[in-house]
Amino acid sequence: MTEHVAVVGGGPAGLTAAIYTARAGLDTTVYDAGEPILARNAHLENVPGFPAGVNARTFLDATRQQAENAGVEFVEARVERVAGTDDGFVVETDAAATDTADFVVAASWPDSSYLDDFELSRIDRGSKTMLGVDEFGRTDRDGVYAAGRVARQSHQTVVAAGHGATVGLTVIDDSDVPHYHDWVAPEGYFTGRDRDVPPGCEEIGEAERREREQASLDALAALSPADPPTMHPSVEDDD
Repeated sequence: MTEHVAVVGGGPAGLTAAIYTARAGLDTTVYDAGEPILARNAHLENVPGFPAGVNARTFLDATRQQAENAGVEFVEARVERVAGTDDGFVVETDAAATDTADFVVAASWPDSSYLDDFELSRIDRGSKTMLGVDEFGRTDRDGVYAAGRVARQSHQTVVAAGHGATVGLTVIDDSDVPHYHDWVAPEGYFTGRDRDVPPGCEEIGEAERREREQASLDALAALSPADPPTMHPSVEDDD
């Protein structure tokens, strides 16, 4: 039976963690209660790969599409409680739904009250509360992880996404899925050295490489113009 990962939060950290776990073959669900804080950014200018920056909403839309392409399922609901069971966790949402999971990744900010059933280390920073984790994103509860800002990472998109990748790989390591690297290599990279292709890796020929490259360019070209930034809720609307 395939293990299931529940990711709470649809920002850069949660989406990236989900991409990695889904690509490794774990059933992955992202619970997204609303617009990520990154949507408030006017123009995202410090993420590698975008020489002139990128619209933050476009970045989020593209990352979500990438997660969907990897097989991630999305639930548009707020997680109200995560409780432990004999063989995992139950995830309760405000949509009166209950799901089960083998692993839970907290990637929401700033709320993590849905984890109050567990005795987790927490760090108060002013009005915000963060979760204590080890260097790989594990909390004090086996099977519960935290990624991004809620795990005391810098309030920067690329840092949050990178930490999401770290946590995603940690979940994979803690699962029953064999895994080496998530890496697409040119044909012969491993087999040309009389090596088996390691778990999680893939070899592709030149024709397939060109096809995937064109598909990536087409996907970028198909991105729709994004919405303007969302103002901080504490700023009064004069309209």
